[in-house]
Amino acid sequence: MWAPDIYEGSPTPVTAFLSIAPKISISANISRLSIYGSYGATLQQIFFFCSIASMILGALAAMAQTKVKRLLAHSSIGHVGYIRTGFSCGTIEGIQSLLIGIFIYASMTIDAFAIVSALRQSRVKYIADLGALAKTNPISAITFSITMFSYAGIPPLAGFCSKFYLFFAALGCGAYFLAPVGIVTSVIGRWAAGRLPRVSQFGGPKAVLRGPDT
Repeated sequence: MWAPDIYEGSPTPVTAFLSIAPKISISANISRLSIYGSYGATLQQIFFFCSIASMILGALAAMAQTKVKRLLAHSSIGHVGYIRTGFSCGTIEGIQSLLIGIFIYASMTIDAFAIVSALRQSRVKYIADLGALAKTNPISAITFSITMFSYAGIPPLAGFCSKFYLFFAALGCGAYFLAPVGIVTSVIGRWAAGRLPRVSQFGGPKAVLRGPDT
């Protein structure tokens, strides 16, 4: 997968742009197609299977990450799967939930990468480096924790509302298998994304190996 390597190797503002802009552009174009036309049952099934694959891959791969930007990359892959849930429905309700989801995702991503960009001055690269953040910069620690809990879909934060609307739309259009898969991967993603606020608030072991700053 190219996304984690690009996220890690690019400057943080470029990474944030690549994380948000393509998803908004593609979602807008396909939404316009669904409103003024139809993309057919075949493409709808493709969205269905791609959504499941993205959710599973993003959730499982995020569990093994030790670097902040690579974890955000795999979380982004998982969120693409959640957003595709709206396309899989092929209904107006699905498009509405998709638009809500992409807006909330963009807001969370801007917030997360803004904090990561600020923390780069403190040479924070690994998840373990966040251990002293609550003591050195408690405001950033709290803000980062709330953002990542929203990423993980913890109620009553915005990320939970986004997934709720998407899964509700999936159940409404008869995609009964898609919603349970999304719920299970969301639970797995809560553990993976929740590592960042846990370490930033309560500390953790320092990373031993250090790579060059990107």
